[in-house]
Amino acid sequence: MSKFLITGGAGFIGSNYLHYVVDKYPEDEFICLDALTYAGNYNNIKDLEDRKNYRFVHLNLCDKEKVDELFQKENFDIVVNFAAESHVDNSIKNPNLFAETNILGTMNLLNACLKMKEVHPITRYHQVSTDEVYGDLPLDRPDLLFTEETPLHTSSPYSSSKAGADLMVMAYHRTFGLPVTISRCSNNYGPYQFPEKLIPVVISKALKNEPIPVYGKGENVRDWIHVHDHNIGVDLIVRNGKNGEVYNLGGHSERNNITIVKTILNQMGKSEDLITYVTDRPGHDLRYAIDSTKVERELGWKLSYTFEEGIKETINWYLNNQEWIDNILSGDYKNAYKD
Repeated sequence: MSKFLITGGAGFIGSNYLHYVVDKYPEDEFICLDALTYAGNYNNIKDLEDRKNYRFVHLNLCDKEKVDELFQKENFDIVVNFAAESHVDNSIKNPNLFAETNILGTMNLLNACLKMKEVHPITRYHQVSTDEVYGDLPLDRPDLLFTEETPLHTSSPYSSSKAGADLMVMAYHRTFGLPVTISRCSNNYGPYQFPEKLIPVVISKALKNEPIPVYGKGENVRDWIHVHDHNIGVDLIVRNGKNGEVYNLGGHSERNNITIVKTILNQMGKSEDLITYVTDRPGHDLRYAIDSTKVERELGWKLSYTFEEGIKETINWYLNNQEWIDNILSGDYKNAYKD
């Protein structure tokens, strides 16, 4: 039996991860930590309340003293850090918040792990990162992919803060001997994604026949992965990955943004006249594409979803859970948890 700390577990990817592992590993204990800031939604994990191997802790990683107290009380074996400010547009508006949460919050976790080294040392600290730390690739070179050896070359305050956290994680491994792994993943989609990202924005606006903003000409390319496949990969890396290694997780599903928008509109039976092209955002990366050969070869990870299957299922989830979207848009989701 192992005791896990899952940070950011009320967010999009973290909540999907918890639903996966709490069911799969009933002998392990999972403690979810989340600050429940704007993108943390307790409704995402509310149905786990009755599970014997799960608990929730309302706490901000930036509260160093409270984080230390939690570690001393719980004696964690494994830490998986999903917690992050993650929206590029928001990072342009407020870079300081991203540095504080993504870098200093990560350091608070790392330091708490170190302080427990002589009492109850962790067996693994895993940092959930992003392919955006690599920068971007040219649109006219489909042969080029991000590998684990690709140099970090960030474009936004968000990606810079994630790269800074990654570098700190590896520094704590090399300097202090902390057992760590890092995963870098391409764009996720699936249930519970906060409706500020591309796919849920398109779905929610299409439902109301509202204009759908598309940056530039919609030519920017992303590699899309279903959140469930991402979390299968994270689970494999946490349990079987080699200490001190980075693993890329990609969906092998490159699509430009305008294709994503039109695919969703087509499946929803909505007119492409809803598309409204808007001024491109500053420093907008052209293309992301992940090479996941390493994790596939070393850990046996493989995709279970094609993009066509995954996007259809995702659209249906949002159509069948419109109350969840309305709850967020109205702000009522902030009342889901009471201390």
